[in-house]
Amino acid sequence: MDRRPIGIDLFAGAGGMSLGFEQAGFDIAAAVEIDPIHAAVHHYNFPNTNVLARSIVGLTGQELRERAGIGRKPVDVVFGGPPCQGFSLIGHRMLDDTRNQLVKEFVRLVSELGAKTFVFENVKGLTIGKHRMFLESLIEVFGDLGYRVQIPWKVLNAMNYGVPQDRQRLFLLGAKKGVAVPVYPEETSTTGDDLFGRNGRNPTPTCLDALADLPDVEQWVELMTSDSVKDGNGEVLSDYSRELRCAGDAAWHFGYVRNWRPDILTSSMRTVHTDISRKRFGATREGEVEPISRFFKLSRNGVCNTLRAGTDSARGAFTSPRPIHFAFSRCVTVREMARLHGYPDWFRFHVTKWHGARQIGNSVPPPLARAVAGAVIRALGIVPERPAQSVDLGRPDLLSMDMGEAAEYWKVPVPIARRDRKNGLHKRKQSEIESSARPAMRRVS
Repeated sequence: MDRRPIGIDLFAGAGGMSLGFEQAGFDIAAAVEIDPIHAAVHHYNFPNTNVLARSIVGLTGQELRERAGIGRKPVDVVFGGPPCQGFSLIGHRMLDDTRNQLVKEFVRLVSELGAKTFVFENVKGLTIGKHRMFLESLIEVFGDLGYRVQIPWKVLNAMNYGVPQDRQRLFLLGAKKGVAVPVYPEETSTTGDDLFGRNGRNPTPTCLDALADLPDVEQWVELMTSDSVKDGNGEVLSDYSRELRCAGDAAWHFGYVRNWRPDILTSSMRTVHTDISRKRFGATREGEVEPISRFFKLSRNGVCNTLRAGTDSARGAFTSPRPIHFAFSRCVTVREMARLHGYPDWFRFHVTKWHGARQIGNSVPPPLARAVAGAVIRALGIVPERPAQSVDLGRPDLLSMDMGEAAEYWKVPVPIARRDRKNGLHKRKQSEIESSARPAMRRVS
Protein backbone atom coordinates (compact mmCIF):
# COMPACT_ATOMS: atom_id res chain seq x y z
CA MET A 1 0.00 0.00 0.00
CA ASP A 2 1.39 3.42 -0.98
CA ARG A 3 0.01 5.25 2.05
CA ARG A 4 -2.10 4.93 5.12
CA PRO A 5 -5.54 6.52 4.71
CA ILE A 6 -5.85 10.06 6.06
CA GLY A 7 -8.21 11.04 8.89
CA ILE A 8 -8.98 14.44 10.40
CA ASP A 9 -10.34 14.76 13.94
CA LEU A 10 -12.63 17.71 14.72
CA PHE A 11 -13.49 18.43 18.40
CA ALA A 12 -10.54 16.19 19.22
CA GLY A 13 -10.29 16.53 23.01
CA ALA A 14 -7.47 14.41 24.42
CA GLY A 15 -7.78 11.97 21.51
CA GLY A 16 -10.03 8.97 22.16
CA MET A 17 -11.39 9.02 18.60
CA SER A 18 -7.93 9.79 17.19
CA LEU A 19 -6.51 6.74 18.94
CA GLY A 20 -9.27 4.42 17.77
CA PHE A 21 -8.93 5.56 14.16
CA GLU A 22 -5.14 5.28 14.30
CA GLN A 23 -5.43 1.75 15.70
CA ALA A 24 -7.74 0.87 12.80
CA GLY A 25 -5.10 1.95 10.29
CA PHE A 26 -5.57 5.69 9.68
CA ASP A 27 -2.96 8.42 9.92
CA ILE A 28 -4.45 11.35 11.83
CA ALA A 29 -3.19 14.29 9.79
CA ALA A 30 -4.82 17.01 11.88
CA ALA A 31 -6.79 17.43 15.11
CA VAL A 32 -8.76 20.56 15.97
CA GLU A 33 -9.48 21.31 19.64
CA ILE A 34 -10.50 24.70 21.05
CA ASP A 35 -9.41 24.04 24.66
CA PRO A 36 -5.64 24.75 24.88
CA ILE A 37 -5.13 22.28 27.75
CA HIS A 38 -6.83 19.42 25.92
CA ALA A 39 -4.95 20.36 22.74
CA ALA A 40 -1.64 20.13 24.65
CA VAL A 41 -2.49 16.65 25.97
CA HIS A 42 -3.49 15.54 22.46
CA HIS A 43 -0.18 16.86 21.15
CA TYR A 44 1.71 14.87 23.79
CA ASN A 45 0.07 11.59 22.79
CA PHE A 46 0.07 12.25 19.03
CA PRO A 47 3.27 14.22 18.42
CA ASN A 48 3.17 13.66 14.65
CA THR A 49 -0.37 14.97 14.29
CA ASN A 50 -0.81 18.62 13.40
CA VAL A 51 -2.83 20.03 16.29
CA LEU A 52 -4.82 23.24 15.82
CA ALA A 53 -5.77 24.81 19.14
CA ARG A 54 -8.75 26.78 17.92
CA SER A 55 -12.43 26.66 17.09
CA ILE A 56 -13.55 25.16 13.81
CA VAL A 57 -15.66 28.29 13.31
CA GLY A 58 -14.14 30.19 10.41
CA LEU A 59 -11.63 27.45 9.61
CA THR A 60 -11.72 26.66 5.90
CA GLY A 61 -11.09 23.31 4.32
CA GLN A 62 -8.17 24.76 2.37
CA GLU A 63 -6.58 26.23 5.49
CA LEU A 64 -7.00 22.93 7.30
CA ARG A 65 -5.34 21.10 4.40
CA GLU A 66 -2.40 23.50 4.50
CA ARG A 67 -1.94 23.24 8.23
CA ALA A 68 -2.31 19.47 8.12
CA GLY A 69 0.46 19.35 5.53
CA ILE A 70 -1.53 17.12 3.16
CA GLY A 71 -1.81 19.45 0.17
CA ARG A 72 -4.23 18.01 -2.35
CA LYS A 73 -4.15 14.44 -1.02
CA PRO A 74 -7.59 12.89 -0.59
CA VAL A 75 -9.09 12.99 2.90
CA ASP A 76 -10.47 9.54 3.61
CA VAL A 77 -12.47 10.36 6.73
CA VAL A 78 -13.46 13.32 8.90
CA PHE A 79 -14.74 12.41 12.34
CA GLY A 80 -15.83 14.13 15.51
CA GLY A 81 -18.58 14.89 18.00
CA PRO A 82 -19.74 18.52 18.18
CA PRO A 83 -20.66 19.61 21.73
CA CYS A 84 -24.33 18.85 22.30
CA GLN A 85 -25.33 21.58 24.77
CA GLY A 86 -28.03 23.96 23.63
CA PHE A 87 -29.19 22.36 20.38
CA SER A 88 -32.11 24.32 18.98
CA LEU A 89 -35.08 22.36 17.66
CA ILE A 90 -37.06 25.32 16.38
CA GLY A 91 -37.95 25.88 12.73
CA HIS A 92 -37.45 23.99 9.51
CA ARG A 93 -33.83 25.08 9.01
CA MET A 94 -32.51 24.10 12.41
CA LEU A 95 -28.85 24.05 11.34
CA ASP A 96 -29.07 27.78 10.65
CA ASP A 97 -29.77 28.48 14.33
CA THR A 98 -26.68 29.86 16.10
CA ARG A 99 -27.03 27.22 18.84
CA ASN A 100 -26.43 24.57 16.19
CA GLN A 101 -23.47 26.38 14.67
CA LEU A 102 -20.81 23.79 15.51
CA VAL A 103 -22.81 20.98 13.90
CA LYS A 104 -23.24 23.12 10.79
CA GLU A 105 -19.49 23.85 10.77
CA PHE A 106 -18.75 20.13 10.99
CA VAL A 107 -20.93 19.49 7.94
CA ARG A 108 -19.31 22.38 6.08
CA LEU A 109 -15.77 21.09 6.69
CA VAL A 110 -16.67 17.56 5.62
CA SER A 111 -17.87 19.04 2.33
CA GLU A 112 -15.03 21.54 1.85
CA LEU A 113 -12.42 18.85 2.47
CA GLY A 114 -14.17 16.57 0.00
CA ALA A 115 -13.90 13.79 2.58
CA LYS A 116 -14.69 10.36 1.19
CA THR A 117 -16.43 9.38 4.43
CA PHE A 118 -17.42 10.90 7.75
CA VAL A 119 -18.32 9.76 11.25
CA PHE A 120 -20.55 12.02 13.36
CA GLU A 121 -20.72 11.03 17.03
CA ASN A 122 -23.09 12.44 19.62
CA VAL A 123 -25.42 11.77 22.52
CA LYS A 124 -28.09 9.10 22.39
CA GLY A 125 -30.68 11.80 23.16
CA LEU A 126 -30.54 13.04 19.57
CA THR A 127 -32.51 9.95 18.54
CA ILE A 128 -35.34 10.51 21.02
CA GLY A 129 -38.50 12.59 20.81
CA LYS A 130 -38.29 16.01 19.19
CA HIS A 131 -34.53 15.68 18.80
CA ARG A 132 -35.10 13.22 15.94
CA MET A 133 -36.20 16.24 13.89
CA PHE A 134 -32.72 17.69 14.30
CA LEU A 135 -31.13 14.40 13.29
CA GLU A 136 -33.33 14.09 10.22
CA SER A 137 -32.53 17.69 9.27
CA LEU A 138 -28.81 16.94 9.62
CA ILE A 139 -29.06 13.89 7.35
CA GLU A 140 -30.98 15.95 4.80
CA VAL A 141 -28.25 18.60 4.75
CA PHE A 142 -25.58 15.95 4.22
CA GLY A 143 -27.66 14.64 1.33
CA ASP A 144 -27.86 18.10 -0.25
CA LEU A 145 -24.05 18.20 -0.19
CA GLY A 146 -23.69 14.85 -1.92
CA TYR A 147 -23.30 12.50 1.04
CA ARG A 148 -25.30 9.38 1.83
CA VAL A 149 -25.87 8.30 5.43
CA GLN A 150 -26.26 4.74 6.65
CA ILE A 151 -29.94 4.32 7.56
CA PRO A 152 -31.21 3.39 10.03
CA TRP A 153 -28.70 5.11 12.26
CA LYS A 154 -27.49 3.26 15.33
CA VAL A 155 -26.68 3.91 18.95
CA LEU A 156 -23.67 1.80 19.92
CA ASN A 157 -22.85 0.70 23.45
CA ALA A 158 -19.14 0.54 24.34
CA MET A 159 -19.65 -2.58 26.45
CA ASN A 160 -20.55 -4.47 23.27
CA TYR A 161 -17.15 -3.60 21.80
CA GLY A 162 -14.79 -4.82 24.49
CA VAL A 163 -15.07 -1.94 26.99
CA PRO A 164 -16.06 -2.60 30.63
CA GLN A 165 -18.43 0.38 30.67
CA ASP A 166 -22.12 0.88 29.90
CA ARG A 167 -21.83 3.85 27.54
CA GLN A 168 -24.23 4.52 24.67
CA ARG A 169 -23.47 6.99 21.86
CA LEU A 170 -25.05 7.80 18.53
CA PHE A 171 -22.91 7.34 15.42
CA LEU A 172 -23.83 8.58 11.95
CA LEU A 173 -21.77 6.93 9.21
CA GLY A 174 -21.75 8.58 5.80
CA ALA A 175 -19.93 8.58 2.48
CA LYS A 176 -19.66 10.75 -0.60
CA LYS A 177 -21.86 9.53 -3.43
CA GLY A 178 -19.89 6.95 -5.40
CA VAL A 179 -18.15 5.66 -2.25
CA ALA A 180 -19.55 2.70 -0.30
CA VAL A 181 -21.34 3.81 2.86
CA PRO A 182 -19.76 2.20 5.95
CA VAL A 183 -21.81 -0.53 7.59
CA TYR A 184 -22.11 -0.49 11.37
CA PRO A 185 -19.61 -2.85 13.01
CA GLU A 186 -20.77 -6.14 14.44
CA GLU A 187 -20.70 -6.36 18.23
CA THR A 188 -17.56 -8.07 19.49
CA SER A 189 -18.42 -8.72 23.13
CA THR A 190 -21.46 -9.52 25.20
CA THR A 191 -22.64 -9.46 28.83
CA GLY A 192 -25.42 -10.82 31.03
CA ASP A 193 -27.15 -14.08 30.13
CA ASP A 194 -24.89 -14.36 27.10
CA LEU A 195 -21.77 -14.18 29.24
CA PHE A 196 -19.96 -17.06 27.56
CA GLY A 197 -20.30 -15.63 24.10
CA ARG A 198 -22.60 -16.03 21.16
CA ASN A 199 -22.01 -15.79 17.42
CA GLY A 200 -18.26 -15.54 17.96
CA ARG A 201 -18.45 -12.75 20.52
CA ASN A 202 -16.29 -12.76 23.65
CA PRO A 203 -17.43 -11.94 27.17
CA THR A 204 -17.29 -8.22 27.90
CA PRO A 205 -14.35 -7.43 30.21
CA THR A 206 -15.34 -6.79 33.81
CA CYS A 207 -14.15 -4.14 36.25
CA LEU A 208 -12.00 -6.87 37.81
CA ASP A 209 -10.41 -7.58 34.42
CA ALA A 210 -9.68 -3.87 34.02
CA LEU A 211 -8.30 -3.02 37.45
CA ALA A 212 -7.08 -6.12 39.30
CA ASP A 213 -3.45 -5.79 38.16
CA LEU A 214 -3.19 -2.11 39.17
CA PRO A 215 -1.77 -1.56 42.67
CA ASP A 216 -3.51 0.41 45.39
CA VAL A 217 -2.20 3.94 44.95
CA GLU A 218 -2.52 4.64 48.68
CA GLN A 219 0.70 2.75 49.37
CA TRP A 220 2.65 5.67 47.84
CA VAL A 221 2.93 8.98 49.67
CA GLU A 222 4.42 10.47 46.49
CA LEU A 223 1.05 10.21 44.77
CA MET A 224 -0.38 12.83 47.11
CA THR A 225 1.48 15.47 45.07
CA SER A 226 2.43 13.67 41.87
CA ASP A 227 0.45 11.68 39.31
CA SER A 228 3.15 9.05 38.66
CA VAL A 229 5.40 6.63 40.50
CA LYS A 230 8.02 4.07 39.43
CA ASP A 231 7.38 0.32 39.64
CA GLY A 232 3.66 0.81 39.74
CA ASN A 233 2.30 -2.13 37.76
CA GLY A 234 1.86 -5.61 39.14
CA GLU A 235 1.11 -8.98 37.61
CA VAL A 236 -0.95 -9.10 34.43
CA LEU A 237 -4.12 -11.01 35.28
CA SER A 238 -6.45 -10.73 32.28
CA ASP A 239 -6.36 -10.53 28.51
CA TYR A 240 -7.89 -7.05 28.79
CA SER A 241 -5.21 -5.70 31.12
CA ARG A 242 -2.53 -7.40 29.03
CA GLU A 243 -3.72 -5.49 25.97
CA LEU A 244 -3.88 -2.15 27.76
CA ARG A 245 -0.35 -2.73 29.04
CA CYS A 246 0.63 -3.36 25.41
CA ALA A 247 2.04 -6.80 26.19
CA GLY A 248 2.64 -8.06 22.66
CA ASP A 249 2.58 -6.61 19.16
CA ALA A 250 -1.11 -7.35 18.64
CA ALA A 251 -2.04 -4.89 21.39
CA TRP A 252 -0.99 -2.00 19.14
CA HIS A 253 -3.41 -3.12 16.40
CA PHE A 254 -2.58 -1.00 13.30
CA GLY A 255 -1.38 1.99 15.30
CA TYR A 256 2.10 3.32 15.91
CA VAL A 257 4.08 1.74 18.72
CA ARG A 258 4.86 4.40 21.34
CA ASN A 259 8.23 4.47 23.07
CA TRP A 260 7.22 4.57 26.74
CA ARG A 261 8.09 3.40 30.25
CA PRO A 262 5.78 0.52 31.25
CA ASP A 263 7.43 0.38 34.69
CA ILE A 264 5.93 3.75 35.66
CA LEU A 265 2.34 4.03 36.88
CA THR A 266 0.90 7.30 35.56
CA SER A 267 -2.28 9.40 35.95
CA SER A 268 -2.63 8.08 39.51
CA MET A 269 -2.72 11.03 41.90
CA ARG A 270 -4.51 10.13 45.12
CA THR A 271 -7.77 11.60 46.40
CA VAL A 272 -8.12 12.52 50.07
CA HIS A 273 -11.27 11.10 51.67
CA THR A 274 -12.47 11.59 55.24
CA ASP A 275 -12.72 8.58 57.54
CA ILE A 276 -16.49 8.99 57.50
CA SER A 277 -16.59 8.87 53.71
CA ARG A 278 -14.36 5.81 53.65
CA LYS A 279 -16.66 4.05 56.10
CA ARG A 280 -19.67 4.81 53.89
CA PHE A 281 -17.80 3.68 50.77
CA GLY A 282 -16.82 0.41 52.45
CA ALA A 283 -20.38 -0.26 53.61
CA THR A 284 -21.85 0.22 50.12
CA ARG A 285 -22.54 -2.94 48.19
CA GLU A 286 -20.89 -3.43 44.83
CA GLY A 287 -23.10 -2.29 41.98
CA GLU A 288 -25.07 0.12 44.17
CA VAL A 289 -25.00 3.88 44.75
CA GLU A 290 -23.66 5.25 48.05
CA PRO A 291 -26.66 7.24 49.33
CA ILE A 292 -24.88 10.35 50.66
CA SER A 293 -22.30 11.07 47.94
CA ARG A 294 -24.38 9.41 45.19
CA PHE A 295 -21.17 7.72 43.99
CA PHE A 296 -21.61 4.39 42.20
CA LYS A 297 -19.60 1.48 43.60
CA LEU A 298 -18.11 -0.70 40.92
CA SER A 299 -19.04 -4.36 40.77
CA ARG A 300 -15.97 -6.48 40.19
CA ASN A 301 -17.96 -8.91 38.05
CA GLY A 302 -19.90 -6.23 36.19
CA VAL A 303 -19.18 -3.18 34.08
CA CYS A 304 -18.73 0.46 35.04
CA ASN A 305 -21.50 3.01 34.85
CA THR A 306 -21.12 5.76 32.24
CA LEU A 307 -18.09 7.90 33.09
CA ARG A 308 -19.02 11.55 32.73
CA ALA A 309 -16.90 14.65 32.29
CA GLY A 310 -18.49 17.18 34.60
CA THR A 311 -18.68 20.80 33.53
CA ASP A 312 -15.99 23.19 32.37
CA SER A 313 -15.10 26.57 33.88
CA ALA A 314 -17.72 28.28 31.72
CA ARG A 315 -20.47 26.48 33.63
CA GLY A 316 -19.10 26.40 37.15
CA ALA A 317 -16.37 23.74 36.95
CA PHE A 318 -18.27 20.92 38.64
CA THR A 319 -16.55 17.53 38.76
CA SER A 320 -18.66 14.50 37.93
CA PRO A 321 -18.37 11.80 40.58
CA ARG A 322 -15.80 9.12 39.96
CA PRO A 323 -17.03 5.66 40.94
CA ILE A 324 -15.91 3.89 44.11
CA HIS A 325 -13.37 1.10 43.67
CA PHE A 326 -14.77 -2.35 44.37
CA ALA A 327 -11.78 -3.37 46.53
CA PHE A 328 -10.68 -0.10 48.18
CA SER A 329 -12.69 2.50 50.10
CA ARG A 330 -11.88 5.34 47.70
CA CYS A 331 -12.79 6.73 44.32
CA VAL A 332 -10.96 5.38 41.31
CA THR A 333 -7.94 7.24 39.97
CA VAL A 334 -7.68 8.82 36.53
CA ARG A 335 -5.63 5.80 35.36
CA GLU A 336 -8.31 3.45 36.63
CA MET A 337 -10.92 5.53 34.78
CA ALA A 338 -8.74 5.21 31.68
CA ARG A 339 -8.67 1.42 32.08
CA LEU A 340 -12.47 1.38 32.36
CA HIS A 341 -12.61 3.49 29.17
CA GLY A 342 -10.25 1.32 27.10
CA TYR A 343 -7.20 3.60 27.03
CA PRO A 344 -3.80 1.85 26.95
CA ASP A 345 -1.38 2.59 29.78
CA TRP A 346 1.03 4.58 27.60
CA PHE A 347 -1.69 7.19 27.00
CA ARG A 348 -1.30 10.16 29.34
CA PHE A 349 -3.75 12.76 30.62
CA HIS A 350 -3.39 16.09 32.34
CA VAL A 351 -1.71 15.65 35.72
CA THR A 352 -4.65 17.14 37.65
CA LYS A 353 -7.52 14.83 38.55
CA TRP A 354 -10.09 17.38 37.37
CA HIS A 355 -8.73 17.87 33.86
CA GLY A 356 -7.71 14.20 33.51
CA ALA A 357 -11.16 12.93 34.49
CA ARG A 358 -12.83 15.44 32.15
CA GLN A 359 -10.63 14.36 29.26
CA ILE A 360 -11.70 10.75 29.73
CA GLY A 361 -15.37 11.47 30.39
CA ASN A 362 -15.63 13.66 27.28
CA SER A 363 -14.07 11.07 24.99
CA VAL A 364 -15.21 8.10 22.95
CA PRO A 365 -13.69 4.87 24.31
CA PRO A 366 -10.85 3.98 21.90
CA PRO A 367 -11.99 0.34 21.34
CA LEU A 368 -15.43 1.58 20.27
CA ALA A 369 -13.86 4.21 18.00
CA ARG A 370 -11.59 1.51 16.58
CA ALA A 371 -14.56 -0.70 15.74
CA VAL A 372 -16.30 2.16 13.92
CA ALA A 373 -13.09 3.14 12.16
CA GLY A 374 -12.62 -0.45 11.06
CA ALA A 375 -16.02 -0.28 9.38
CA VAL A 376 -14.87 2.84 7.51
CA ILE A 377 -11.63 1.14 6.43
CA ARG A 378 -13.62 -1.76 5.02
CA ALA A 379 -15.99 0.55 3.15
CA LEU A 380 -12.97 2.24 1.56
CA GLY A 381 -11.67 -1.14 0.41
CA ILE A 382 -8.38 -0.69 2.28
CA VAL A 383 -6.42 -3.49 3.92
CA PRO A 384 -4.78 -1.89 6.99
CA GLU A 385 -1.09 -2.40 7.67
CA ARG A 386 1.04 -1.96 10.76
CA PRO A 387 3.50 0.92 10.48
CA ALA A 388 7.17 0.00 10.76
CA GLN A 389 8.28 3.06 12.73
CA SER A 390 7.70 3.82 16.40
CA VAL A 391 6.86 7.20 17.93
CA ASP A 392 8.37 9.14 20.84
CA LEU A 393 5.78 10.78 23.06
CA GLY A 394 5.76 14.56 23.45
CA ARG A 395 7.22 16.96 26.00
CA PRO A 396 6.17 16.06 29.57
CA ASP A 397 5.32 19.69 30.39
CA LEU A 398 2.41 19.47 27.95
CA LEU A 399 0.63 17.43 30.62
CA SER A 400 0.90 19.99 33.42
CA MET A 401 0.14 23.32 31.77
CA ASP A 402 -2.52 25.52 33.30
CA MET A 403 -4.84 27.47 31.01
CA GLY A 404 -2.55 30.49 30.78
CA GLU A 405 0.52 28.38 30.02
CA ALA A 406 -1.34 26.30 27.44
CA ALA A 407 -2.73 29.42 25.74
CA GLU A 408 0.78 30.89 25.62
CA TYR A 409 2.14 27.65 24.16
CA TRP A 410 -0.40 27.74 21.35
CA LYS A 411 -0.23 31.54 21.01
CA VAL A 412 -3.97 31.98 21.49
CA PRO A 413 -5.97 34.15 23.88
CA VAL A 414 -6.90 32.60 27.21
CA PRO A 415 -10.50 31.37 26.88
CA ILE A 416 -12.48 33.36 29.45
CA ALA A 417 -16.14 32.81 30.21
CA ARG A 418 -18.56 35.32 31.66
CA ARG A 419 -21.83 34.85 33.55
CA ASP A 420 -24.99 35.69 31.69
CA ARG A 421 -26.77 37.53 34.50
CA LYS A 422 -30.15 37.15 32.83
CA ASN A 423 -30.37 33.37 33.02
CA GLY A 424 -27.57 32.51 35.42
CA LEU A 425 -25.54 30.50 32.91
CA HIS A 426 -21.94 31.08 31.93
CA LYS A 427 -21.44 31.82 28.26
CA ARG A 428 -18.35 32.59 26.25
CA LYS A 429 -18.32 36.07 24.76
CA GLN A 430 -18.75 36.06 21.01
CA SER A 431 -15.55 38.06 20.61
CA GLU A 432 -13.71 35.35 22.52
CA ILE A 433 -15.12 32.65 20.25
CA GLU A 434 -13.93 34.60 17.26
CA SER A 435 -10.49 35.32 18.71
CA SER A 436 -10.06 31.67 19.69
CA ALA A 437 -10.58 30.77 16.06
CA ARG A 438 -7.21 32.27 15.13
CA PRO A 439 -4.84 29.61 13.79
CA ALA A 440 -2.42 27.96 16.19
CA MET A 441 -0.43 24.84 15.52
CA ARG A 442 2.59 22.83 16.63
CA ARG A 443 4.09 20.25 14.32
CA VAL A 444 6.76 17.72 15.17
CA SER A 445 8.39 16.02 12.21
